[in-house]
Amino acid sequence: MKKIFIITGEPSGDKLASKVISKLQKNNPNIKYSCVGGTHLNSLGIKSIFDLKEITYIGFTSVLLNIFKIKNKINTTVEEIIKFNPDILFSVDSPDFTLRVAEKVKILNNQIKTVHYVAPQVWVWREGRVKKFKKFLDHILLLFDFEKKYFDKENIPNTFVGHPLLEQEIKNKIDLSGIISSDKKIISLFCGSRSSEVNLLLPILIEFINLMNAKFDNFTFIFHATDESKNLISVKINNKKLENVEVISDENIKKQILNKSIFAVSKSGTVSLEICNAKVPSIIIYKMNFLNFLIVKQLVKIKFANIINIINNKEIIPELIQNECNAKEIYNSVVYFLKNPKLMNKQINDCEKTLIQIRSKTSSADEASSVLTKFLIG
Repeated sequence: MKKIFIITGEPSGDKLASKVISKLQKNNPNIKYSCVGGTHLNSLGIKSIFDLKEITYIGFTSVLLNIFKIKNKINTTVEEIIKFNPDILFSVDSPDFTLRVAEKVKILNNQIKTVHYVAPQVWVWREGRVKKFKKFLDHILLLFDFEKKYFDKENIPNTFVGHPLLEQEIKNKIDLSGIISSDKKIISLFCGSRSSEVNLLLPILIEFINLMNAKFDNFTFIFHATDESKNLISVKINNKKLENVEVISDENIKKQILNKSIFAVSKSGTVSLEICNAKVPSIIIYKMNFLNFLIVKQLVKIKFANIINIINNKEIIPELIQNECNAKEIYNSVVYFLKNPKLMNKQINDCEKTLIQIRSKTSSADEASSVLTKFLIG
């Protein structure tokens, strides 16, 4: 029996991995799996060797403070992979964790094929890392076509698979009347999946909701959470006694809610592609502690945080970063858009033109599972 070990480092990677493995399970039912994953992989019957929360850290200072824990988890994961002896080690995103594991595994057992999904953002910083990847990666799966040049240059086998968040799939229509009132317009809010992101951005978004409620009475605000972050967000919302706010973690309901939204406020990250794909206008927010911000500012070589803006090299979606990431600025930006429908339509159209360039011809999961299948057969 062929075996695959899947390694992720956070909920978004767990979600991406599950889409690929779900395809693989349908086409190849006789594969044995083990993983470092979360609720999405678990729903496919694949148990994680430990809780994903134990390795989900954000920011340089958080990593430094937890460096010994992370090293311990890396070593434990390597031991479990060697014991499991898979044909393929399928690592997904979170390169500071997953690729460190892959490198160590390759040294200990060169027969294990290493396939990495979601290329590290070498176009943002540390392009020199690519030379190192060549030593221990057998194949890399790219979300964006423009990334190919960085890996072709070092002759690292790669495949552009497209981004899975650009694939609309609502499995079953669900009655949303118990969640949203038909006479209210929906504004979707995304404050991240990591507790450190939630703790920084949620208070700002609650203050923004209060500013909106002081001027308008026709909005419902829906927080899009992961299973891991839902309780943390819900507790803070309940403490503020906000009546027109809901927290949703069910994937199918979230998709339907997003499609019905008139606007979205989202933390910087891949979820912004999902928002663009749903043809919902938005603004991007992000904040980190001051020390992390200073470090990042010195290291990054791009002007924008959002991938749509990066590809276009101009601000298609407004970004409120660091000091601008405050309730008043968010309120002003949202109200300005809501009062200018032409501006919202222009953003939707500009985003759609960009998405055409980065959509897969079939589906990202199909393309990725096809590469894994070739390695299994080979």
